[in-house]
Amino acid sequence: MSYSAHENVGLIKVLQLLKAHHSEYLSGEDLSEVLKISRVAVWKHIKKIQALGYEIESKQNLGYRLTKITDLMLPWEITDGLKTKNIGRKIYYFDKIDSTQNFASTIANNKAEDGTIIISETQDSGKGRLGRDWVSPRGGIWLSVILHPRFDVAKITLVPLVASIALSSAIQKTLDVKTELKWPNDVTLRGKKIAGMIIDASIESSNIESLILGVGINFRVNPDEIEKKIRKKENFYGVATLVNQNDKTKPAKLVQAFLEEFEKTLNLLSEGKISKIIKDWTANSSTIGKTITLSTSNGKITGKAIKLDTDGGLIITYKSKPTKIMAGDISY
Repeated sequence: MSYSAHENVGLIKVLQLLKAHHSEYLSGEDLSEVLKISRVAVWKHIKKIQALGYEIESKQNLGYRLTKITDLMLPWEITDGLKTKNIGRKIYYFDKIDSTQNFASTIANNKAEDGTIIISETQDSGKGRLGRDWVSPRGGIWLSVILHPRFDVAKITLVPLVASIALSSAIQKTLDVKTELKWPNDVTLRGKKIAGMIIDASIESSNIESLILGVGINFRVNPDEIEKKIRKKENFYGVATLVNQNDKTKPAKLVQAFLEEFEKTLNLLSEGKISKIIKDWTANSSTIGKTITLSTSNGKITGKAIKLDTDGGLIITYKSKPTKIMAGDISY
């Protein structure tokens, strides 16, 4: 099952009317007259809306009344009220996909897809950093953002930091939950991972043709189920869920808040306000100031994390000297 925000116009119009009049009943005849479609078409749209997880009360001689919004991250639930100029204005939604990054890569070079979101309820082959698999069960938020940035290619390494800042801020605003940022691109809750980022870029002659940001968020998942699959992997440090199974918060609301925060923070990068980005990331970091062990392609090193460099690299003291690390996994 897949949907996009620019399709299913009839269904969305019926849904919008039901939302606008949620405290009253709308008859099939009323909906038919307003939307200029047959009552049979109205009925079909109602059935489809219900199949998507919306609850609609139906009473003879009164009509239909919307009583509950779906938990699915459907495109129109994200775009409704979205306060961005570009990011998220076009959305491809899947109930199940191999990888949102894979789908994004097939359309990313099309300039019309700048700011497009690909989102799925589950992934069969979710992609993590360094070629790892990303476990993506139902209840999480798995999305990719296609960008055609105008900033210099050297700034690509800062994009995961920008996204981490944006997500942490969105979580605070939506759920009133304080998270921390772990270098290079994890968002953590009480020391356990609740989100991660990945970047795929197409570069030609030092120009960024396209950039795909992948984001995985453990929104409403069972941490034990995920941990069973990854506990024995190197650098595992625990999995957390943002909300429990009884929480009523809609995941689409967090997605919406993230897209808004991401666009704002990405604008700082485009404007060259690197020091502001470094300051905001450091203020929420669990890494800076700690003694860390870092796994690199050349083995493990231990030192104290001092600060971020302007390119997002981590400066640590190693053998009494400042040393910059650009990639690797850290443990405290």
